Amino acid sequence: MLQAKKNWYDKAGPRVAENLGRRQFEAYYCATAAEAAEKVLSLIPAEDTVAWGGTMTMDELGLKALLQSRGQTVIDRDTAHTPEERMAMLHAGLGCGTFIMSSNAISEDGQLVNIDGTGNRVAALCFGPRQVVVVAGMNKVCVDLEQAFQRARHIAAPANAQRFGGKTPCTATGLCGDCKSPDCICAQMVVTRFCKVPGRIKVVLVGEDLGL
Repeated sequence: MLQAKKNWYDKAGPRVAENLGRRQFEAYYCATAAEAAEKVLSLIPAEDTVAWGGTMTMDELGLKALLQSRGQTVIDRDTAHTPEERMAMLHAGLGCGTFIMSSNAISEDGQLVNIDGTGNRVAALCFGPRQVVVVAGMNKVCVDLEQAFQRARHIAAPANAQRFGGKTPCTATGLCGDCKSPDCICAQMVVTRFCKVPGRIKVVLVGEDLGL
């Protein structure tokens, strides 16, 4: 990473965390991925069952292996043998102790913007699990809410569509086609502007480029 970008992250990150705190999120800034992984683990009680959304950031931080190594009870949908079992795991995740996810974008004033296809990730963010831990690289931070929507819709969504390999216009062209394809991953668009239960949503900002 360019040093100038890293310097910006380290200066802006704590300020964004402060803005999140003003909206009743419990927010932290970690300068490195290693520090972020340690912080996330410290936020999860040993007795919690942990589930997660489809997040590259979790893989980049090695959180699955770290949770396994300490004997955490997890709901890993990728271990399902049938579509029915996978769906049952998605439903079970809505009642877990800790749900881990990233955010498609975060505005500098502390609002989360997320786009989802199935909807389990944003459903958990809004209601269900006792707590939600959002881990996001500073590359997800945008100047304002409008730019956060633009990032989520025109950068994150087409990139994720490429990752999932669905039959959508953006998979073919790389550009949002405002589609109504059965494989559309932009079915739900959610702005979380305030944490209604103080501290239920914990946000760990990371001073590195993580995720899409």
